[in-house]
Amino acid sequence: MGKELIAYCGLYCGACSKYIKGKCPGCRKNDSAKWCKIRTCCMDNGFSTCAACTMNPHDCKKFNNFFSKIFAFIFKSDREACIRRIRETGEDTFADEMAARKIMTLKKTGKE
Repeated sequence: MGKELIAYCGLYCGACSKYIKGKCPGCRKNDSAKWCKIRTCCMDNGFSTCAACTMNPHDCKKFNNFFSKIFAFIFKSDREACIRRIRETGEDTFADEMAARKIMTLKKTGKE
């Protein structure tokens, strides 16, 4: 499955406990996630992730919204770093790295 388990926002569903327990189909197959503006934007534009967009995720109001800031704070998640990594290495390598490390997101380093 590999890159099919990368969420549109750059999270890696393959390491998510809900996905692993079979309680979530993952971002790409989660039809009840119509509320997610990132997912909708990527689907509307034919992007497999935000990494395919030319806009800087930090400047995107859909990517960098109130809920994503709360998520990032609670989980120390750095989805922007995930998007940068996907752009650097490609989706297959990113998915392989995340699966090997068994992590859903890259963590904020506190250097911001």
